[in-house]
Amino acid sequence: MIDDRDVAAVERQLGRAPRGLRAVAHRCPCGLPDVVETAPRLPDGSPFPTLFYLTCPKAASAIGTLETSGMMRSMQARLAEDPALAEAYLAAHTDYIARRDEAAAEGGLEPLPRDMQSTGGMPTRVKCLHALVGHELAVPGSNPFGREALDALGEWWATGPCCRAEETAGAGSGGGGANAEPLRPARTGTER
Repeated sequence: MIDDRDVAAVERQLGRAPRGLRAVAHRCPCGLPDVVETAPRLPDGSPFPTLFYLTCPKAASAIGTLETSGMMRSMQARLAEDPALAEAYLAAHTDYIARRDEAAAEGGLEPLPRDMQSTGGMPTRVKCLHALVGHELAVPGSNPFGREALDALGEWWATGPCCRAEETAGAGSGGGGANAEPLRPARTGTER
């Protein structure tokens, strides 16, 4: 379950009402949600394959800079050349699908079709660093390209919260998920 204050913070971050929220999957060191877990199907039943959704506009902006730098092209080339990396990326995809199926079961929803993408281009393409970083923040140690991008981001939170202080009073104090501590994620994997 997600706390009303966290829902309000996510709405301010996105500039719109969030849909299908299940939980805060990770918190920024500022205390606000930066990744939320969403239902695999929206309230109208339409598929929503992005289980871990990055909400922090500061992180999203920094990731956008990485995407325009050519990082994804480099990652894609390495994926084709490095079997161990390809195996780790496939494992990230498998993890994502399993967690998304678990969320569907917990919500009493029909799981998404097996041939539907997981996120970010997994397992054969690198097409959205935002999604891969969201996965890595929510499940530290799960996504090799999410980890690389996260390491390259720097401290996006260093200049303060993405929402004004008077708007976030009390936000971030409830509704955490398994990795909702306000710390930079460790480099090792965790179980949900």
